[in-house]
Amino acid sequence: MEQQERNRLVSLPLDEKIEQSKEIIREALERFSHDALCLAWTGGKDSTTMLWLYREACKELGRPLPRAMFIDEGHVFEEILDLVDRVKREWNVEVAVVKNTDVSDKARKVGDLIRVADLNERNQKEIEKLEFTEEAFPFEPESYVGNHLMKTVAMNVFIENNGVKALSTAIRRDEQEARVTEDYFSPRTNPAHTRVHPILHFEERDIWNTIHEYKIPFCSLYYHGYRSLGAKGSTFKTSDIPAWEQDLENTPERAGRGQEKEEIMEQLRSLGYM
Repeated sequence: MEQQERNRLVSLPLDEKIEQSKEIIREALERFSHDALCLAWTGGKDSTTMLWLYREACKELGRPLPRAMFIDEGHVFEEILDLVDRVKREWNVEVAVVKNTDVSDKARKVGDLIRVADLNERNQKEIEKLEFTEEAFPFEPESYVGNHLMKTVAMNVFIENNGVKALSTAIRRDEQEARVTEDYFSPRTNPAHTRVHPILHFEERDIWNTIHEYKIPFCSLYYHGYRSLGAKGSTFKTSDIPAWEQDLENTPERAGRGQEKEEIMEQLRSLGYM
């Protein structure tokens, strides 16, 4: 997609942005069968908005909502789990919780060292891809090794084992430089599937405007100053006022996230991360 078209989509009024997202969703529902399409749901503001958009589009088409996939990276905020459980019940969402237990079961707490030799063959091979040569690594879900094993590998194993042909994610072009040139439909390999990105053209302010206008549920942490939610141990609030009342246009959204991960986002995405 050309930059001029990206700029046009960003400048659309909110109702037209929502309709553009629904158009992408309708195309995804036509291209992929119900069982082959899955929605990546983190419990954050963006993915819950995406879930709502799918729910609305499916109601309009008289179709069942595709199942959702929730990745448990090993250190999840209790507030996120509460939100996911509530929305799952209220919206009748089928949710598959995926977790790389071969890794997480070898650590009693975040920071514990895990020996590479103690992991199964799949995880050892995945670590080789990272060119990581140490004998052990700390269990840190948003470190280079931890993010790959606990998120990307867990996700890929789910895709492989469940016949997933398309995974819909809630990434936005404005939130991270590594995502600026992403397309709505993006073929991937290893495993072979298509990434669907219905809200690429949304900006952070659009998400909050949609949430408030349509009364979409959201995690309580946003009330307390958090703007972007990741693993519990590496996510911090940068203000004491609600996220939507902050200067969204002139301050970085992901400043409260682990910056090691932000700096290597391009590498993580080349390995299959969202």
